[in-house]
Amino acid sequence: MQRSPLEALHQAAGARMLPVGSSALPLTFGDVPGEYAAGASGAALFDETERGAVRVSGRDAAEFLHRLLANRVKGLEAGQGARNLLLNAKGKVEHLFDLTCLGAEFHLSTAPGAAPALLAALDRYHFSEQIKLEDTGDEHAPLALVGPDGARVLAEIVGSVPDLERGQSFDTDFETGPLHVTRVFVAGSLGWRIDAGPERATALWQRLIEAGARPAGRVAWDCLRVEAGQAEAVLDVDDNVYPQEARLEDAFHLAKGCYIGQEVVAKIDTYGGLNKRLVLVAIDHDDPLPRGTRLLGVDSTTNERRELGLITSWAYSFTRDGGLALAYVKRRHQRTGTQFELVLPEGTESAGRAEIVPMPQRAGAAEPSGEFE
Repeated sequence: MQRSPLEALHQAAGARMLPVGSSALPLTFGDVPGEYAAGASGAALFDETERGAVRVSGRDAAEFLHRLLANRVKGLEAGQGARNLLLNAKGKVEHLFDLTCLGAEFHLSTAPGAAPALLAALDRYHFSEQIKLEDTGDEHAPLALVGPDGARVLAEIVGSVPDLERGQSFDTDFETGPLHVTRVFVAGSLGWRIDAGPERATALWQRLIEAGARPAGRVAWDCLRVEAGQAEAVLDVDDNVYPQEARLEDAFHLAKGCYIGQEVVAKIDTYGGLNKRLVLVAIDHDDPLPRGTRLLGVDSTTNERRELGLITSWAYSFTRDGGLALAYVKRRHQRTGTQFELVLPEGTESAGRAEIVPMPQRAGAAEPSGEFE
């Protein structure tokens, strides 16, 4: 994972930093409630410069990607895009990323550290196509802006902000170089990913703050994201889950034709029958819970007490004034109001209780077409 060009700036601002590999990212700038409030009712600014990037170019780039990926690629025009997936033959998620068409080439923005594996996976399927695959993470240094005042803040930098749908992007200028802006989900809500490259990332960060954005760290990000019910690559989505289990209906297309894992995805959409599904659970206390905390309950078919789910992301919820978590729960136990006992990954004693609460509807998010319980 590349080192954030903003790391020294964050440390000088007094941010509490989280070591991640050879880099460090801001956990908080000292006021989590204020950072959360900026994302909910103002404009919160996040450092995403550690994200990876892959560029696919060449005469056959669109055909190559369309044949492999779960979402539509052929037919995209410059400035269009969407979340996309590379699945394995069993229909489970290998890679989740944002794809943008930049005319003659395609830009794939990945989770931190995921670009080399995605590049290698694409290369495995590259035979005689006229394409070029490149890891362009050293050119990619995006910032993320979210909140109802975000459009005004961004307009202070770019002059005017076009009305974009999710996945769409536009190019403009900042200082002495290009600026690329993409409409994406940021911490669970529609926001903007803004990329001026590593050399101008510091200047862009400072200008956005001058325009009214508030710096925010990972703690506030997770508070907003978990409240919105948004799964995140690596934390909540890996090769153990099908797209529908992770509620990734906006990242695949049922009518685009064949792709790796397509038959499994289509069968699930037609017949349902998933063994687990991502749900939102409210916790009866506000102590942090680690990934892998188990949800125990009574199996309605056997009447035996057993493990029925696992937590993948925990955060403090300001709207609920308590803990909130994303968890995968087994079928027949996913209804709102279902309660569980919590047990830590390596523990045996109770760590509290959890109850399934409604998953919020997110603007710009696709909804499932079938029944999954």
